[in-house]
Amino acid sequence: MDIKEIQNLIKFVAKSGASEVSLEMEDVKVTIKTGGNETETTTIVQQMPMAAAPVAMPAAPAAPAPVASEATPAAPAASDDSKYITVKSPIIGTFYRKPSPDKPVFVEVGSSVSVGDTLCVVEAMKLFNEIESEVSGKIVKVLVDDSSPVEFDQPLFLVDPS
Repeated sequence: MDIKEIQNLIKFVAKSGASEVSLEMEDVKVTIKTGGNETETTTIVQQMPMAAAPVAMPAAPAAPAPVASEATPAAPAASDDSKYITVKSPIIGTFYRKPSPDKPVFVEVGSSVSVGDTLCVVEAMKLFNEIESEVSGKIVKVLVDDSSPVEFDQPLFLVDPS
């Protein structure tokens, strides 16, 4: 793309009334932003395959370095939870701790549960699916707020099997 084509593109965008236009081609990216009486801004970035790869490589290891330092303090918390069994959602839906708004919650922190006890319900497409305990033990932590959306395999409860 030569300079005349870019100038024609700027004029076209200015006349069209668009506030921003981006155009990407093989090795050129052009972004034109206009704002009423403000001056037009044109950004041209030429991408070269060799230059892009080395720039991306140092950036990737630099980002995980702080994450690793943050994970070190979190590691003891993870090891504390490792002795507990995690009850996960078998479906996508909305998590409810009680069968209806006027009823008490199925389980509280500290409640003893046995295999087959209902822990919560997950509503999916207007169907309320009871989530039953697969282990016996004591509820240590509720990991999801009531009436919150949950994903498949998302942790819901921590159970101490001892």
